[in-house]
Amino acid sequence: MGAVSNVPPVTRRAQARLGILLALPVAVITAVFFVFPMVNALYYSVVDFDGLDPTPPFVGLSNFTEMFTDSATWHALGNNAIWIGIGTAAPMIIGLLVAVLIWSSRGGGAAYRLLFFLPFMLPGVAIGIVWGWIYDPVNGWINRVLDTVGLGSWSRGWLGDPDTAIFAVLATAIWATCGFVIMIILSALRNVDVELVDAARIDGANAGQRLWHILLPQIMPVFLMVLTLTLVGGFSVFDIIFIMTGGGPADATEVLGTYAYSSAFQLNRISYGTVLALLITVLAVPFTIMLNRLQRRLSLQGLGA
Repeated sequence: MGAVSNVPPVTRRAQARLGILLALPVAVITAVFFVFPMVNALYYSVVDFDGLDPTPPFVGLSNFTEMFTDSATWHALGNNAIWIGIGTAAPMIIGLLVAVLIWSSRGGGAAYRLLFFLPFMLPGVAIGIVWGWIYDPVNGWINRVLDTVGLGSWSRGWLGDPDTAIFAVLATAIWATCGFVIMIILSALRNVDVELVDAARIDGANAGQRLWHILLPQIMPVFLMVLTLTLVGGFSVFDIIFIMTGGGPADATEVLGTYAYSSAFQLNRISYGTVLALLITVLAVPFTIMLNRLQRRLSLQGLGA
């Protein structure tokens, strides 16, 4: 037989009202900033809204059909794939290695943390503008350094060359993201069982083996959380590309975010831009759910910081 509750009905009703009261702010925020925008986006995806017509005509799934047959969409999605692959792996690997080095060092930890975290604190607009100057083909210091060391043949207009533009902007984004990865992983490393690391060192494990078999398993939930944020950022990237190249040259840096913006606000195709934005969400959500479930499972198993 189930246990009989000894809580009086009046108290249970009061607890229920309190629970509703505490959940109400979250419910309102979710409705205002998620449910309503999503319903609004779904409405605009099935009409042909140009930003002016108060009663846009219903077009059904034609916007979706156009999106999947649009070569520009697939080109932008390919650039997103490049961004997700390199822009996720590079800061995660660099951030992990640098965080372990700082954690292992005996002095200067605060100075290193400030040095590496500073780029992440800067606004994306400022980063894009400054790195645009750095990549300048005439006065940029990258080409000047190459000329100084005798590698002038490598000098080029980094942001104006379709072969290098996407990787030049990626390098900027990686530089800006590494600080965030370093700080979060460094915080997780503070909860690592140092005795296990010392025992592995005594047993003859080298630095790579200690990192892979001792440190990484203990910080895996935090590592997966940072991986999720970085991965989702690869799907929704917009600001740094918009500032540095605007999607050019010749659409070489066009991603789904910039293509959705140009469709909606430059070509006044609000509905088509909305469909592209929905595609970004549909692609990002499964990865987010999968990584969050894995992170929760590891946390429940007692693994990680």
